[in-house]
Amino acid sequence: MIEHALRLKKGDDLALSIADYCLKKKINTAIILSGVGCLDNLHIRLAGAKTTLNKQEDLEIVSLNGTVSKGNIHIHIAASDVLGHTFGGHLLAGSIVNTTVELVIGELETYQSERCFDAHTGYDEIVFTKKGQ
Repeated sequence: MIEHALRLKKGDDLALSIADYCLKKKINTAIILSGVGCLDNLHIRLAGAKTTLNKQEDLEIVSLNGTVSKGNIHIHIAASDVLGHTFGGHLLAGSIVNTTVELVIGELETYQSERCFDAHTGYDEIVFTKKGQ
């Protein structure tokens, strides 16, 4: 695994920044190893994939994990407000960094991936293959 560490700054879009970074570095397949920081705005798709939530307030990232395949992200996030109430779901563009977000991304060296339509789920799903097989 090749580790990538980066820091996002105030005003950066969390989802777009992760996707752009992986595209620029030509990372085919990666996982989010760690992500901590704060947001001004949280934009997520909720369970069931039918509704979204947009919260504009100070929020702390308490969990960030997922996969990246050729710049396509599938990342879930949980963030808490000033009272400790936590909101979580599928990260969407529009989640904006407040002061900073520290990210560690693991580039998988022995696997490659692509997204293919899955008739069972109705979505493009990630397909991992071991390199050389």
